[in-house]
Amino acid sequence: MALDLPLRRPLRLSPALPVVAVLALLAVPLTPGGEGGAGPADALSALVVGYCVVRLLRERRRPLSRTAALVLGLPVAGLSLAAMNALSPGDGITGLGRYLQIFVLVPAAVLLLVRDRADFRLLAWSLVALAGWQGGIGVHQYLTGTGASYQGEDIRAVGTFGATDVMGMAAAVSFGLVCAVGLALGRSSARERGIAAGCALALLLPLALSFSRGAWIATVVTLTVQLLLAGVRRALKAGAVVVAACVVLVGGFGVGTAMLQERIDSITQVTDAPDQSVTDRYTMWAAAVDMWRGRPLTGVGLKGFPEYRDGHASLALSSGSDTEGAGAAFRRQPLLSPHNMYLLVLGEQGLIGLSCLAGGWLALLVCALRGLWRSRAAGGRGLECALVACGLLVWQLVDFAYADIGGPSTVLTAVCFGLVSWWALAGADGITPRDGTAVRGEQTTPAGEAALR
Repeated sequence: MALDLPLRRPLRLSPALPVVAVLALLAVPLTPGGEGGAGPADALSALVVGYCVVRLLRERRRPLSRTAALVLGLPVAGLSLAAMNALSPGDGITGLGRYLQIFVLVPAAVLLLVRDRADFRLLAWSLVALAGWQGGIGVHQYLTGTGASYQGEDIRAVGTFGATDVMGMAAAVSFGLVCAVGLALGRSSARERGIAAGCALALLLPLALSFSRGAWIATVVTLTVQLLLAGVRRALKAGAVVVAACVVLVGGFGVGTAMLQERIDSITQVTDAPDQSVTDRYTMWAAAVDMWRGRPLTGVGLKGFPEYRDGHASLALSSGSDTEGAGAAFRRQPLLSPHNMYLLVLGEQGLIGLSCLAGGWLALLVCALRGLWRSRAAGGRGLECALVACGLLVWQLVDFAYADIGGPSTVLTAVCFGLVSWWALAGADGITPRDGTAVRGEQTTPAGEAALR
């Protein structure tokens, strides 16, 4: 008598694994190529985009939906116009390619490769793992005096990104911390939430040792928003735990107490007694605004800020910043951007470019918050994805007030925008309210398919 044994389902690998490979490449020491600082992860991200295109053609799937295409494609209009106004065709092409990579192509590829919330959590945990790796190296650099130079000592935690990209590790750790907090506040298993909470607390130390004021501010704002979105009661409990952890790390163990206190105090002294780095930043901000006033609609063109900087900056601007340590010799690094994404876009792309780029970000934020509402209506299903997506976007929008794109860590920004895009434009469509009533956009196919309609 034959027995009908259940057949084991074949193992299906996640199509998002190539994106995980991009993040894995950022775990190894990088040698930036050229002034743009592109590295191997950027090259692999281009291959991921190509893989996504081939996959769509083989499966004969339609491209992005009209809503997704409009939101992700909105920056293309402003970028194309700014590329035509560039000083040279080479600058226009390279600048256009970089912006399309970070804000259009890679996010669209991530959106299309993520099938469901399991794939989303896979990428979120990958960001946490990358943050843990980079943060561990950063703490070792601080303890052994092998980090980047800070106030005459090689103690600044920079991970594998080196002294020329001091914001790289701070951004990677911040993204991982935001993901860990979102996963800890979600509705997954108690074990997963506990591990995520432990990872979040552990990442506070390397973030502090990065001495990055911009990352600190963006992280504090983001974690506050995440906690409030998760509920006031949970926000108070989690806030108490974070405060206790900070007291133990800084007060109990004396982790960089004097230098951290001085760095924190400098945040409130940016107007009364700013240091040279803050003075340079203010001067470059003013130069970017002055460029925009000369060409308010179109700006000076892509990659035009370095060429027009000296003609619009005051004498308070220094010749560059000093970088040293973490295996690199002393060098004078020129100031090629205003370290403010909004002013960089305003100066180089004008009001048209800023409206297109920031308009797409605002649309993503609105859609992500709408997805959070759907998750709440469904009893918290997918809440961790909503909190991670909203947190990543809020962190990036706040950080853009103190930083801009550049360096090998920039591909992280592209991946994060891809995760945000998936939740905002596709992920929430698979959420059904608790009472079982239909939600506009509800469907039975995997959530990742919603972006293809």
